[in-house]
Amino acid sequence: MLRLEKVTGRNVWDILKLRVRQEQRDFVAGNDVSIIEAYTAVTGGGHAFPFGVYEGDAPVGFLMIGYDTDACWEDAPAIAKSNYTLWRLMIDEKYQRRGYGREAVALALAFIRTAPCGKADCCWLSYEPDNAVARALYASFGFVETGEWDGAEQIAVLKL
Repeated sequence: MLRLEKVTGRNVWDILKLRVRQEQRDFVAGNDVSIIEAYTAVTGGGHAFPFGVYEGDAPVGFLMIGYDTDACWEDAPAIAKSNYTLWRLMIDEKYQRRGYGREAVALALAFIRTAPCGKADCCWLSYEPDNAVARALYASFGFVETGEWDGAEQIAVLKL
């Protein structure tokens, strides 16, 4: 059964070893960059929840949830204000095509629905427009593209 575990000093090195396939590397930041972004968000007054995705004792992926904006995020899309974001999702190349991505999104949404930072109207995310797998996965959960962009990434929103 898949579960989320907070990234801590005990598991961070295992999470940093996880990689997507070579052809997917333009679609998602490395876990090192994500963990740095989580740290800088929190030190800037924001909220970030980095999690390892585990099957039993094995780390199979990483996801990160955010809430609202922080002092350093100058070009944040309007949807970010007072809403949750599924900021990152990756499944290690050795564990792909087993349904872990779908299960991880369900776990992320369950966490978000506990409102750890307070109630929000929606959860948003963004992805590279060429990432058809991500687009289909998120659409299957009800995320709808808004026509807005976060940099070069398409924004999609799910009403909570």
